[in-house]
Amino acid sequence: MTKSLTLILSSAAIVMALGGAAYAQGTPQTLVKVDVQSLSTGYRTSKVVGSNVVNDANETVGEIDDLIVTPNNKIPYAVLSVGGFLGIGTKYVVVPYDALEVKDNRMVLRGATKDALKNLPEFKYAS
Repeated sequence: MTKSLTLILSSAAIVMALGGAAYAQGTPQTLVKVDVQSLSTGYRTSKVVGSNVVNDANETVGEIDDLIVTPNNKIPYAVLSVGGFLGIGTKYVVVPYDALEVKDNRMVLRGATKDALKNLPEFKYAS
């Protein structure tokens, strides 16, 4: 009987330890209410990545390869692949996401040219 009681109490202690509430360390988080109606009209990352980027003259100047958000300021940037053909000679460059406009379901980077984008510093993904 003592062994059974010990087993039951031990099991209960383990379940309570594992099933207890989890508390985040640091300051408590405040949730912000989001307007889901306006958000639903936004652009999903899965639809933005892979989009061609055109300039004012409707010339293709690159393609959105990825979107990156800075860890501290949480500012989004677009990684563009420019130059090259069939993936050969492609260079990655970064532009602030807010420099892109959506016009007629196209991503527009005003004032951009292929040469100007190729002259930007090359972006390399961290290993």
